[in-house]
Amino acid sequence: MESVRTTDPARINEVTEQPLDIPAHVSAVSTGACGAVVTFIGQVRDHDPDAAGQVTGLDYSAHPDAGRIVAEIAARFRAEFPQVNLAVSHRIGHLDVGDLALVAAVASAHRGVVFQVCESLVEAVKAEVPIWKKQYEVDGSHAWVGLG
Repeated sequence: MESVRTTDPARINEVTEQPLDIPAHVSAVSTGACGAVVTFIGQVRDHDPDAAGQVTGLDYSAHPDAGRIVAEIAARFRAEFPQVNLAVSHRIGHLDVGDLALVAAVASAHRGVVFQVCESLVEAVKAEVPIWKKQYEVDGSHAWVGLG
């Protein structure tokens, strides 16, 4: 799947097969007017409540419209919170334990709003973007998560 971004190259809103770049997200939202930057980094962990054993990796799959939906979510948050700059990306493909699956960065003049917006942005991406994961366990078994 090809990366999907908004027309402004300084704004990162994408679903991509490429490794996620935390400094690029922070740079995309940071300006001289921003006194607060909050980031969220979602990484693959070695366990899951739905797994019987240790998790060894994930395969993320996305609907072809996933990138467009991420961009729409970002645009919605920018309209609702014009005082913030934000960037958000979700990775797809095979990820090992420790790999980054989701990165969000939000910046503004003051810290209060960036905490709120970052959390809400991550929750919106998780709830609204059609991305599914196939979870692999140490015994070789696997299960799909997020299909329902």
